[in-house]
Amino acid sequence: MENGRNGRSSQGGQSGRRGVPAGTDPATEAFVEHRNLLFTVAYEMLGSAADAEDVLQETWLRWAGVDLAEVREPRAYLVRITTRQALGRLRTLGRRRESYVGSWLPEPLLTAPDVAEDVELADSVSMAMLLVLETLAPTERAVFVLREVFDLEYGEIAEAVGKSPAAVRQIAHRARAHVAARRPRGAVSPAETRETLDAFRRATETGDLQGLLDVLAPDVVLLGDGGGIKQAVLRPIVGADKVARLLAAGFGRLTADRALQPAQVNGWPALVLRLDGELDTVLALRFEDGLVTGLYAVRNPEKLSRMGQETELCR
Repeated sequence: MENGRNGRSSQGGQSGRRGVPAGTDPATEAFVEHRNLLFTVAYEMLGSAADAEDVLQETWLRWAGVDLAEVREPRAYLVRITTRQALGRLRTLGRRRESYVGSWLPEPLLTAPDVAEDVELADSVSMAMLLVLETLAPTERAVFVLREVFDLEYGEIAEAVGKSPAAVRQIAHRARAHVAARRPRGAVSPAETRETLDAFRRATETGDLQGLLDVLAPDVVLLGDGGGIKQAVLRPIVGADKVARLLAAGFGRLTADRALQPAQVNGWPALVLRLDGELDTVLALRFEDGLVTGLYAVRNPEKLSRMGQETELCR
């Protein structure tokens, strides 16, 4: 399938093709053309940019050995290789995360405005959605991502995951129901999001407890990820009062050397805390009905390397 049902796959190709030097061999040209797409597939399956990059390296090694004369659609073939490599790594990561210190959160990405403009893409890479995808079995996650985000046909997905098309349909139905029961429900306009974020930022910077209570949903959840390297809450903090008091104590009355700045993270408005100019915490937020319902504070320095420059994502 060259374009998918929504016809957006060429976005990644156009971006990649501009960076291909003249005279590049066909295998390299095809890989570079679809690289952003392949990274996005791997990242949505793994929630880790570092692991997604490793998957792309493995994909390239296998792609370089393929006889291109036998490949009808390079995009579909590359997605298939990437999916298989990501599935193998996902099973390994599942065992590794069982011993992770505290809550595990996806690796945040600094993203460009065009990601936010693609509402479906932004939703699929949001911290909230990636955490929902973590609750799926590896094959369910792969099928959901390839079908719901990238619009691949069932036959293509079947080849990628090693199942029959009929089995893939059943898996897709099960995964959709699972995700629908857990994904955020309240639609939020960009203007409403900015207004809520600004109010949250002002209250957090000044330690305004009532201001925080005004923008936090009653059942708001705060998750922290320090990876055992930086101090962070080890268990979810639930409830507006508890979360507000923790934020007021932890961030309140920021000074010149402690700046809370807005950023686009995984396609959504977020805040980053810098201490003496150094990135300390990425605070991603989930919004529903004009309130903050989820807070994801990533402090593990091993997960902050992608916040130095924008990561290109595409479908």
